[in-house]
Amino acid sequence: MSDLKQAVPPDEAPPSYEAAAKPISTPARPPPLRAPLPLDLPVINALRGKRVILASASPRRKQLLAQIGLTNLEIIPSTVPEAFPKSLSPFEYVLQTATQKATTIYAAELNNTKLGDPALIIAADTVVVSLLGQILEKPRSEMQHISMLKSLRDTGAHKVFTAVAVMAPLESAKDPGYALQTSVEETTVRFDKEVTDDMIVAYVKTREGADKAGGYGIQGIGALLIEKIDGSFDNVVGLPLRVTLRLIKKVLDEAIDEEFTAFEDEEET
Repeated sequence: MSDLKQAVPPDEAPPSYEAAAKPISTPARPPPLRAPLPLDLPVINALRGKRVILASASPRRKQLLAQIGLTNLEIIPSTVPEAFPKSLSPFEYVLQTATQKATTIYAAELNNTKLGDPALIIAADTVVVSLLGQILEKPRSEMQHISMLKSLRDTGAHKVFTAVAVMAPLESAKDPGYALQTSVEETTVRFDKEVTDDMIVAYVKTREGADKAGGYGIQGIGALLIEKIDGSFDNVVGLPLRVTLRLIKKVLDEAIDEEFTAFEDEEET
């Protein structure tokens, strides 16, 4: 009997009728996360309000550049066919392709009477290279997509090369009339060998990797396929930011130096 009469602990007691009758208040929503302030760097500030062209339709590259403060970009992708031979080394292939994109858009937009000359042009090209040295393009069908991912899983590590080309016009008449800086970044990516065929098929059906060289997006669901990388993460996404920022600074410094030299030459004459 004593057990039946034992008092119920206060923390286990049911609510009173008065408390139960009160409307349940909706918890306040947490304030939205504030976006980080833009980078306060001279090289970025010098481009504010000027024409900065991204010679690529890739939304991922646009998003990456926005992270460093280049938000007001003109998107003008190059339409020239990428017809360089696959017999080139991956390094040369991406370098020539990115340079061609930049110079093509530069030539098309120079002396633009409506918008003015561009202050900066950024172009990039990314390829995925298998362990056997094969340059992998975007998959052309679901069957090829599945086969491509299975091959990357089964053959071990593969490499991702991204070339970045940055151009700016020079004030002087010095040939060729522009400053150009390029760089190629390399990252090694290893797929998880435990990834099943079912996982690969399920990933392919999401279509996330359908528009990407190598057939996967490391920044999205495709991260499930990856065991580890050695090198720059954003290089695999499509644009190594650290390298790109360095190239922008070099190009702008060269343009400023040329402008100063041209001014001195005018003073001497």
